[in-house]
Amino acid sequence: MAVYTPITKEKLSSFLENYNTGSLENFKGVLEGVENTNYKIITSQDTFILTIFEKRVKKQDLPFFIELQNHLSKKNIKCPSPIPNRNEQHINTIEDKPCVLMSFLEGKKINNATFYHCQQIGELTAKIHLHSKDFTITRNNGLHQKHWGDIFSKCQNSKDSRYGELYQIIEQELQYLDKNWPRNLSTGIIHGDIFPDNVFFIDNKVSGLIDFYFSCNDFYAYDLAITTNAWCFDKKESFKKVNFDALLKGYQQHVDMSNDEKIHFNTLLRGAAMRILVTRLHDQLYHPDGAMVVPKDPFESFNILKWHQNNSVFDS
Repeated sequence: MAVYTPITKEKLSSFLENYNTGSLENFKGVLEGVENTNYKIITSQDTFILTIFEKRVKKQDLPFFIELQNHLSKKNIKCPSPIPNRNEQHINTIEDKPCVLMSFLEGKKINNATFYHCQQIGELTAKIHLHSKDFTITRNNGLHQKHWGDIFSKCQNSKDSRYGELYQIIEQELQYLDKNWPRNLSTGIIHGDIFPDNVFFIDNKVSGLIDFYFSCNDFYAYDLAITTNAWCFDKKESFKKVNFDALLKGYQQHVDMSNDEKIHFNTLLRGAAMRILVTRLHDQLYHPDGAMVVPKDPFESFNILKWHQNNSVFDS
């Protein structure tokens, strides 16, 4: 989450007149994250989140995200519910950009995940995979492996030389991934962004999952790889085996990894690191002037990538 699009109290009050949510009392921008603009809104009735969609999110994909969250909510996965306006529309517009008003989830993110948190994250990932099997809408992955080279090309076109030392290594890794990316693993709905910023806890138990805007159809094991990189490395990018073992245990309580998924898992982990690396690199180089957002450091993902190039999560 972040703030790219500023809005005034008058503008927001007028916008909320189209909803049965009470009158505006207070609001503030949510600075975490980098993709979309988010405001926490307090009205006379309740608390909500307004998400204004920027950059990579296409308006035609919004029904997929909304219906997926509705679907998973009915399966007891705690995620935000979209709030319809008086015309029963979930997708609306503010400042000429598409937006959605969502319910507010209570809880806090965890800064230092333990094996106890990671086992829950593994279970959560598996439940999303299982409970979305009967979800009938599909969406291609807009950040699929085949797109990473295009994003990197835009980075190379930048005149900013801060990250020049990364470029040759990224080029070599992209070639490796092109050659070795798996083709026939089990596929379905994935969340695609189960990072600590997107999971809330109350009393050390998962209380909610947000930010479904990378959700799509892709390999289940790729989703597990994304989650592994997000939860099983500490702030110094050191691998925490105990966290991975707990995450995998939680996942396999509901879904068994196949032999093919285990064989290709290291490549998927390298790819998961590469996706974050090239997108964070792009966001650093093309940071909009005046945006209330702190782009994340691409070197974190680079260091995780280097670890996977030389190690296996199963053997460490």
